[in-house]
Amino acid sequence: MDKSLQGLLWKKGDWAAYFGLLANNLTNLLTMIALLLFVVGFPEEIVYGRVVPAFGLGIFLASICYFVFGYFLAKTTGRKDVTALPSGPSAPSIFTVTFLVILPVYLSTKNAEFAFQIALVWCFFEAMILVVGSFLGDTIRRMIPRTVLLSCLSGLGLLLLAMNPMLQSFETPVVAFAVLIIIFLNWFGKKPILAKIPTGFLLLATGTILAWAFGLQDPAAIAASMQSFGFNPPTVHVDSLIQGIPHALPYLASAVPLGLANYIFDLENIESAHAAGDEYKTRQVMLANGLSSIIGCFCGNPYPVTVYVGHAGWKSLGAGIGYTVATGLSMFIISLFGIGAFLLAVIPVAAIVPILVYIGIVTANQVVRETPKLEVPVIFICMFPWIANWALTLTNNVLSAAGTTGAKVGVDVMANKGVYYNGLMHLGNGAPISSMVWGCIAIFAITDKPLRGAIAGAAGAALSLFGIIHSPTVGFALDSSMQFVYSYLMVAAIFVGKYMMDKNAPLAKLQEKDAKA
Repeated sequence: MDKSLQGLLWKKGDWAAYFGLLANNLTNLLTMIALLLFVVGFPEEIVYGRVVPAFGLGIFLASICYFVFGYFLAKTTGRKDVTALPSGPSAPSIFTVTFLVILPVYLSTKNAEFAFQIALVWCFFEAMILVVGSFLGDTIRRMIPRTVLLSCLSGLGLLLLAMNPMLQSFETPVVAFAVLIIIFLNWFGKKPILAKIPTGFLLLATGTILAWAFGLQDPAAIAASMQSFGFNPPTVHVDSLIQGIPHALPYLASAVPLGLANYIFDLENIESAHAAGDEYKTRQVMLANGLSSIIGCFCGNPYPVTVYVGHAGWKSLGAGIGYTVATGLSMFIISLFGIGAFLLAVIPVAAIVPILVYIGIVTANQVVRETPKLEVPVIFICMFPWIANWALTLTNNVLSAAGTTGAKVGVDVMANKGVYYNGLMHLGNGAPISSMVWGCIAIFAITDKPLRGAIAGAAGAALSLFGIIHSPTVGFALDSSMQFVYSYLMVAAIFVGKYMMDKNAPLAKLQEKDAKA
């Protein structure tokens, strides 16, 4: 190995990045386990014996690829400040595949094996979207302005990554406030406290000590968590995948919009890395995600892998390329031996979530630094779908907890109370893609590129026609979607009209000049 690059493999900043990324991945792992065991009611043999080991394997494989990409980027450029991309599961997929595929299939058939097969087909189909789309990634990145991609990512960072952790922090302030202040001092500030101790370790140690001191952790949970210990290596389940193919078609509709959303997430995170100075090849990264997801699927994991949000944050901490493969390896080991629940029984969530708040803030701040003054309104326009998506999820969860739905309560009743449920539903559904559509519409209007704006409007009409955006369900020419089809076509027509008026303006001035002469 080139001696000049040895310091890149593990740096001081890798410790903080390792603890932060591991905590995030671990939270996703435990969320997935809890949903499958306690919401769906899957047998432990399928969850711990198949899904969990393959889940860890998929993340580990992607992290190896990102480590290699980072190493060769450093080697070819001679730079020592390269930061590898972070690897993790597609967090929205954890909820989507669980609630839209596994749960309804299991409830209707009471056959866990059959539900498992359908979920594997779903994951394989979504992974293929990434594989096929990898050959178009660079072209799309050139077509969509950087401001739009980074603005969409900032919405994801603030609303999906940071908002709920901030709320959790205010539920346990005796732990989280101290952790947040250390983050402000050490990661945002100029003069860190206890600088010789890796900040990531300092955060977890401080939060853990405070949680136990205030009696927020239950010693009995440690004993209970040990019941999940055991060695469960990944096993091949290609036969289950093949058996599920003939029956999976009705459930693949949800894979299309989420597959496109994951595709957009990858584009945004790759663009974020480019903006930070690490120019990774789009095709390589997307192929790595797609193939890692496919191998994980073959071994029993129904949840795809993606480039995880946060590269800019980990880079700001001075991370190199070691943290991502260390996180992947740790996740694989944790998945193999079932020790995730034990770790969270010892380390409180309240000590972890402030780290996610930091990453969300840094992700959002990147677009502020990179955006020209004229284009700043685009940032806020791209935020609206994400805000609606977060609010819609929160509203639906509250209604569900009360044992009702928006339809039962009535949209008129909620509107009288200032809750515009229809608006939340239309604006919040398909947020990753509609955020980008509206970002393109706004930026092409601001920068006076009407033909490109017309294309963005036509794209919005096409996406609405198939229910990919602004609709809770995918379907062709749904009644609720057609109003958006017509509206986007009007947007496109306005842009075309603007183009024609601009084109004819010089001729009109010339004719006016001739008439005066």
